[in-house]
Amino acid sequence: MDNGASSYRRFLDGDDNGLVELIKDYKDGLTLYLCGFTDNILTAEEAMEEVFVKLAVKKPKFSGRSSFKSWLYAIGRNTAIDFMRRSSRHKHENIDDYVALAAEESELEKAFLIEERKIRLHSAMKELKAEHRQILWLIYFGDFSVSEASVIMKKSKHATENLLYRARLSLRTKLEKEGFVYEEL
Repeated sequence: MDNGASSYRRFLDGDDNGLVELIKDYKDGLTLYLCGFTDNILTAEEAMEEVFVKLAVKKPKFSGRSSFKSWLYAIGRNTAIDFMRRSSRHKHENIDDYVALAAEESELEKAFLIEERKIRLHSAMKELKAEHRQILWLIYFGDFSVSEASVIMKKSKHATENLLYRARLSLRTKLEKEGFVYEEL
């Protein structure tokens, strides 16, 4: 049982500090994952907040069939999909949102991607297909195993491995076009 599961169990037993610990431990990583999925930091932050509201209000049951982090990220993915569906129905664009988005995304990238290599890698990932971006974020930045990522993405392990292989090739091609070689890909 990982720390997230024990914190969640404490919250369910009435200790509000368990939820505070979950938010502190998972909010940044979940927001980054959702941003890679939604391509919008504001939507990602709203979806992240909604995930923790769901945990606090609905108190879904954690079965333990996967890691707590996988379970939480799967809830986040489903919440982000709901947000994207709603926003496509109510499309209203405000220039202030784009200014705020640019400022917040820049801060988030600088905080998370400290070294120049990581910044270049991140910008190349933005050009990938959403599914490729998602699997790479889960495996390399979210520290999920292929099995855990397959649960989050609702794919078989074999399909997830194939997707990861294609995503790596796509990323490598983009990086090499920029003259950047990343040995670990």
